[in-house]
Amino acid sequence: MNTNMHLINGAGVAYANGNHTNGHNGHNGHNGHNGSNSHNGHNGVATLTMTPSLLAPDLIPVRESPRRHYDTDFVVTDAYRESLPDLQNGPASLIQGSPVAIQQVGIHNFRLPLRYASRTGEPLLLETSVTGTVSLEAHKKGINMSRVMRTFYEHKDDTFDLDRLEEILHDYRTSLGSLDAHLILRFNYPMVNESLRSGLFGYQYYQVALEARMDRFGAVRKFIHFDFVYSSTCPCSYELAQHAIQERNIAAAPHSQRSVARVSVELNGFLWIEELRDLCLAALHTETQVMVKREDEQAFAELNAAYLKFVEDAVRLLHEQLDPEPRIKDFKVIASHQESLHSHDAISVLVKGVRGGFTPEVDPSVFATLIHR
Repeated sequence: MNTNMHLINGAGVAYANGNHTNGHNGHNGHNGHNGSNSHNGHNGVATLTMTPSLLAPDLIPVRESPRRHYDTDFVVTDAYRESLPDLQNGPASLIQGSPVAIQQVGIHNFRLPLRYASRTGEPLLLETSVTGTVSLEAHKKGINMSRVMRTFYEHKDDTFDLDRLEEILHDYRTSLGSLDAHLILRFNYPMVNESLRSGLFGYQYYQVALEARMDRFGAVRKFIHFDFVYSSTCPCSYELAQHAIQERNIAAAPHSQRSVARVSVELNGFLWIEELRDLCLAALHTETQVMVKREDEQAFAELNAAYLKFVEDAVRLLHEQLDPEPRIKDFKVIASHQESLHSHDAISVLVKGVRGGFTPEVDPSVFATLIHR
């Protein structure tokens, strides 16, 4: 018997060719079947598979293990950069799951300091959380999310307002090759407030979000989301306390609580954040205080008694101030009175009712964000 050895993909394969025609007398092989070391071998051909460990050492391919080392001297060349894998911009064949369009994909809570225009004329440098998303067409694997961040760094020295957001939407929608684009900037906006009677001043910080949305036709909608924190004294509790005092000469205090109104407005024109705060203050009056002496605390008690309000009253009072403002196209108010009497909160939601505008639906998780610490 003659044996020939071949290497196939690094594995040893031996072929034993029988000297007897049709495998007769070839190790009990009948027409090559049942021959020694033969599996389905015809005409007396036996096939042997040999593992790499049976090969001569010089026939086994040897690959050196990669070094565990960070090369501080390595320089990326254009050619090397071009050779890097880019799965997100790969073909549609790389898509996992259903090949359908995605309405929003991007980044959330990317943080950097940005300058904002203020009504005083002095720009404010504020830590900002950015949420930036775009739409993704069905045939595309993904987006280059770092481009959203790079776009903001290109504008990091600008002064931001909603008009600047519109410019950035155009930039990053183009750079990402998307149809729709969406941006939200969240920050705490400081204003100096005066105490009620002592003449002291202190910084009140307001949770604000500027939002801009661009559709596939290039139309842009602009929004301000503003949290106003106030005290609400229950009218029913006040009357019951007065009854105890008048009828039984028993001291009684009505219950009041820290409350939050989240006011979202879609704009027709430019509106300062300070102006939106003024509208909220004119509606509700009982904003929580920063600097307080005894005369201020007494004044706050009088203020709460003068402006009693249920949660239903709060949203209607805000509607009364927001509705006539011509620069406000649409609005939505979510009020949460975080009850001191009850172990639950009282809530109310009101929208202006513009076709295609805000709807009264609220994700339940939103109410947890209305608790200000």
